[in-house]
Amino acid sequence: MAWNIDQSHSDLGFAVKHMMISTVRGKFTRYSADVQLDPTNLAASKVTAEIETASVETGEEKRDGHLRSPDFFDVEKYPKMIFTSTKVTRSGDDLEVTGNLKIKEQEHSITLKGEVSGPSKDPWGNQRVGFSLSGELEREKWGLGWNQALEAGGVLVGKKVKITLEAQLIQS
Repeated sequence: MAWNIDQSHSDLGFAVKHMMISTVRGKFTRYSADVQLDPTNLAASKVTAEIETASVETGEEKRDGHLRSPDFFDVEKYPKMIFTSTKVTRSGDDLEVTGNLKIKEQEHSITLKGEVSGPSKDPWGNQRVGFSLSGELEREKWGLGWNQALEAGGVLVGKKVKITLEAQLIQS
């Protein structure tokens, strides 16, 4: 069965350490997905998601511009990141989604873990299902290696990026 992302009830976020002392959070505001799933057999699910790299937002325009530059996402040359699932495992409400994430020209496996809620019928008769997933990646593997050494030791931008996905899907 085909499902669509309900953009108004979904969020694709990330968090990374700044100067090794605080966490900067951001999100991507434009994304789409081709989702094929049967809520009673999630292991047979397939997901292909496209995230527009230019839609990155952290609340600081100068930082957002730097993230869009060739130092990071290089949005002119690589306008999209693509995630393609390879395996979905469910145990009760617990869920693991493994797939290949392509950023720039680098493609590596990543596993997101979390939970599934639903399906449930909304007041208008539509079937909905929710996913709350998170994972972590080492940004340098994907060609996002820009950094600056700090005088006191360490680096300006952390190497690990935490990914969070809150997705509400509506059956097509």
